[in-house]
Amino acid sequence: MATMDNLQDAFAGESQANRKYLAFAKKADEDGLPQVAKLFRAAAEAETVHAHAHFRAMGGVKTTTENLEAAVAGEGYEVEEMYPPMLATAVEDGVKQAEISFKNALAVEKVHFALYTKALEAVKAGSDMAATSIYICPVCGNTVEGGVPDVCDVCNVPGSKFVEIA
Repeated sequence: MATMDNLQDAFAGESQANRKYLAFAKKADEDGLPQVAKLFRAAAEAETVHAHAHFRAMGGVKTTTENLEAAVAGEGYEVEEMYPPMLATAVEDGVKQAEISFKNALAVEKVHFALYTKALEAVKAGSDMAATSIYICPVCGNTVEGGVPDVCDVCNVPGSKFVEIA
């Protein structure tokens, strides 16, 4: 159906605009332009509103169990099929920055796969995951529960740089 294809395209475009505008906001902050940065963050949030509306119209949000199953499948796809050939191509092409980006993403997607699998098991057993702090590495996205490591297992950034997720 053309409308569903349009919703998927719009969801992808709005999602990408959100991420791009947040990157632009970070750069504007670094350049000492806080109001421009604020504008980029506001537009990014508006793009998120649009993306969520399109995703809901597609029927993309289901039960938490179904959402976790989709997350496990998505992370599994990234780990098994998406990132390995991308990483191999970056190595073959000698594009070091892409190689590092793909290598880090692949490692972290394995972590996400395990965390989502654990969450799915808990929900299927009729409970939530155990309450604990969750942190991410601001460089590679490594996601850890409990406390931060001394250094990131993926990219070796000091643990003091990790950000707690509310």
